[in-house]
Amino acid sequence: MDARPYTPDGCASGEITMGSLFDGIGGFPLAAVDAGITPVWASEIEAFPIEVTKHHFPDMVHVGDITMLDGAKLPPVDIICGGSPCQDLSVAGARAGLAGARSGLFLEQCRVVKEMRNADILRGRTGMLVRPRYLVWENVPGAFSSGTEKGEDFRIVLEEILRIKYRSVHVYGPYSRAWRPVGSALLGDGLSIAWRTLDAQYWGVPQRRNRIFLVADFGGPCARWILFDEEGMPGNPAKVEREGETPAEATGACPDDPSRAHPADAPFDPDGWRISYKPEE
Repeated sequence: MDARPYTPDGCASGEITMGSLFDGIGGFPLAAVDAGITPVWASEIEAFPIEVTKHHFPDMVHVGDITMLDGAKLPPVDIICGGSPCQDLSVAGARAGLAGARSGLFLEQCRVVKEMRNADILRGRTGMLVRPRYLVWENVPGAFSSGTEKGEDFRIVLEEILRIKYRSVHVYGPYSRAWRPVGSALLGDGLSIAWRTLDAQYWGVPQRRNRIFLVADFGGPCARWILFDEEGMPGNPAKVEREGETPAEATGACPDDPSRAHPADAPFDPDGWRISYKPEE
């Protein structure tokens, strides 16, 4: 795992590894394997989901309760994924938000990522080589509206993730308007973040189920590219023509996709939210 996985321009050149927090039955590891990424370890506390994951991914190490983990002692990985508990953020719940005991575990995800990165820096790694380079967070769209001020919790999510690298970051929330279901930002050339709301019905699941997917790239500008890569999406017109997809199969192009997000339609909105920071690690 000490091989250099990136070329000087930031592209993957070797094995990419992943750790899964709030693992459940291994949804993120399944997606990782499909994308050619190697899942290394998982954190979960429920016995039955752990057994399911062990059955499908026998080589993964199970590291236990996230609140007991020390990121500096975990096997370092390139990506850490996690769908922190959503009950306190959901519009169907009591809406305790990030102050709730369950959804507040999101902060543990940030802590683990920060501890692993700090340990990798102490090992002598720098720039895009510091692990994990990427964080992926998944949750319910209720996160856009929960908080003491409407939308405050999602502002905190963005700020805490960005502060993993830049401690001086401050995110200003769009309190006069709602958070958009899609957005992105680039801080200098060494930190990027993007999010997008996706509906499971356009990804092979026979039900409507909207979820936020957020990607942070702590080593470069790739977060936006990962979520809005037109060439890599089933909805890309050239890809449809090449592979013979029908419009109904064109996931990214579906008019009911709540993000409506192709690359040109995913703007950083300076009137909706702003970031101030000093680019020092």
